[in-house]
Amino acid sequence: MEKATRKTVLRLTVSAVVMFVAVFTIMPPLYTLLCEVTGLRKVGGAYEAEEIKVDEERWVTVQFVATHNDAMPWEFRPTEYKVKVNPGQKVVIKYFAKNNTDKPMVAQAVPSISPFSAVNYFHKIECFCFNHQPLNGGESAELGLEFVVDQDLPKQVRTITLSYTLFDITEQAKAELVGTY
Repeated sequence: MEKATRKTVLRLTVSAVVMFVAVFTIMPPLYTLLCEVTGLRKVGGAYEAEEIKVDEERWVTVQFVATHNDAMPWEFRPTEYKVKVNPGQKVVIKYFAKNNTDKPMVAQAVPSISPFSAVNYFHKIECFCFNHQPLNGGESAELGLEFVVDQDLPKQVRTITLSYTLFDITEQAKAELVGTY
């Protein structure tokens, strides 16, 4: 009986490890592919607006959150955690990233916006999430984000939260690393 229990625990442990490896190594490229195919997230493309009119009578709070998965040994955070903006106003903020290892790594930021009703009204004009972020060991960088909240944002939405999760994509970007370092 004890041998069977150990075998079951071992199988469950191996299954859990395999699932975590799959989530942290396979899912980011699959998510990027899904976004490219479905258009859920503009990869490599920026929002282009014609003349933008600023609604100076309305304020929206935009909150910024930064996380990284457990396999990502970087510091990653916004330099400002929230800003108040008028819809139509172009805003630039920065995120801070530091590679805490002694080896070169490449990261990719994956965005998420809430509430879901605001997704189509939050436009990234320029974003570090459009590109891979290579950093040498110990190196840090300020990563820029320029955005605008659309004037057509539903009136009941007063707060938008933009969250970025940073993933280690060094293995997927080996060709880029060879050319950079």
